[in-house]
Amino acid sequence: MNSSTRATLGVRQAQKLKTRQALLDAALKLLEEQSLSSLGLREVTRVVGVAPAAFYRHFRDMAELGVALVEESLGSLHVMIRAVLAEQQEAEEVIDRSVEAVAEHVRRHPAHVRFVARERHGGVRAVREAIAAELARFGDEVADALAAQEVSRGWSAEDVRMLAGLYVDHLVMTASAFLEASADEQRVIADTARRQLRLISLGRRHWRAA
Repeated sequence: MNSSTRATLGVRQAQKLKTRQALLDAALKLLEEQSLSSLGLREVTRVVGVAPAAFYRHFRDMAELGVALVEESLGSLHVMIRAVLAEQQEAEEVIDRSVEAVAEHVRRHPAHVRFVARERHGGVRAVREAIAAELARFGDEVADALAAQEVSRGWSAEDVRMLAGLYVDHLVMTASAFLEASADEQRVIADTARRQLRLISLGRRHWRAA
């Protein structure tokens, strides 16, 4: 393959990725006002300015596009929380940083958070399952970080995973609460989230499996 052919293929690949991202962005914008189950691919392609047939070069159907949006929506939050957990800090500092990370994620990606909150129990099974799988993976990452902490010494893997699930569920719930809140309300939500997580942390120190 000569350099001219490689350059042509590179341009085509870049254009393909650009169109794919444009379809995701258009769908996300349209989903601010409706659920995925009611969104048609013609609506999405009309916004992007491509023929409906072009949609199938990127996704098999709207469900597959929804799954891609799940990965995009939760991926950056994984990175932020993983970075917080990787630091050696006191429990209260980890809690404060985690709540701050969630608040920042909502500020940067409100449409993504709204999409996950709506579709977590929505009508498209593949998307529900993708959200559940992403949150489960998130829980596994948190469990690994918790298991490495001294306070988890003697805990079973099952109990550590249960604790991680509590943290993840609480952070997702907090993110949803931030969505439509005013600045003053967000401060109250953040304060409540920190106190509730501290309560979980306090209980953790006295937990004894049955």
